[in-house]
Amino acid sequence: MHQVLDMGINLLHVNQHQADHNREHFDSWGVTCLNLMSGPGAGKTSLLEKTLAALADQLRLAVIEGDMTTQLDAERLRRYGIPVIAINTGRACHLDAAMVAGGLHQLEALLDVRQLDLILVENVGNLVCPAEFEVGEHAKVALLSVTEGEDKPLKYPIMFREADCLLITKVDLVPVLEIDLERMQANIRQVNPTVPIFCLSAKTGVGLDAWLNWIREQLSLRSCRP
Repeated sequence: MHQVLDMGINLLHVNQHQADHNREHFDSWGVTCLNLMSGPGAGKTSLLEKTLAALADQLRLAVIEGDMTTQLDAERLRRYGIPVIAINTGRACHLDAAMVAGGLHQLEALLDVRQLDLILVENVGNLVCPAEFEVGEHAKVALLSVTEGEDKPLKYPIMFREADCLLITKVDLVPVLEIDLERMQANIRQVNPTVPIFCLSAKTGVGLDAWLNWIREQLSLRSCRP
């Protein structure tokens, strides 16, 4: 018979302690941090490419890129001439606060982080775990691709409930899919009635301005705090 050893350690509590510590750093540096989360293939990296292309000449940016094994996405983002820290999680299906703290230490070795305006964290593609592990971010951004179907907010509610911003991506594919955007948004509203929802396509550029304006609003909110 196997015995369960109770170590008396709440992993989420330990993670939250580190996340709070990370946020204290962001606040003291005057840097806003956004955590992008989604299932695999929802378009986080493509969206970041468009975001960096639009904002790199206006804001001082850095990216912490989470992936299980490769640096493929990090290499795509480095083409935009901004600092990108790649974190390989191994078997972990999410970034946690300690991993992001390690990424911040690497950033500090490269530059004066106080000169940054915005740090974008691209979490590992997973619809469950990333939402449960805070990393110190000021806001969580969840992506839902139209290719995933209208039911995902109801089947995987935690991420959509925790989101501070919801992006419905790949809307250029709606004409060739049997997808009901109104139903998808209604399902999101069932789990998160007040989250701002933006429908966009990184491929065509539709809806990107609304997303970029939301980022600017987040930066403005941080800068207005005492």
